[in-house]
Amino acid sequence: MRPYELIVIFPTEEEFYRAGKEAVAAEIRTLAGEVVSEEEMGDRALTYPVKNRERGRYVLFNIKLAPDRLIAAEKVYKLNTNVLKYLFVRVDEKK
Repeated sequence: MRPYELIVIFPTEEEFYRAGKEAVAAEIRTLAGEVVSEEEMGDRALTYPVKNRERGRYVLFNIKLAPDRLIAAEKVYKLNTNVLKYLFVRVDEKK
């Protein structure tokens, strides 16, 4: 498994935010991954409207996931209405 940083933007409404955050973590676990940590980065204005929203709540997940499972996770996040945007970034392991 490789370490990744996953940044996700959720809607600002509490119920959508909570449901989206739980769905993201559950999908990582479903794909035999591990959520190492998560950091809430707060509510921010978006540079441009995303799904007709001007603001979003950012969360940074540090995860471990097999590279071949990444595409499956992306497919689920694209269809989830509680996820406005997401970005996977591979983290270099220190030697």
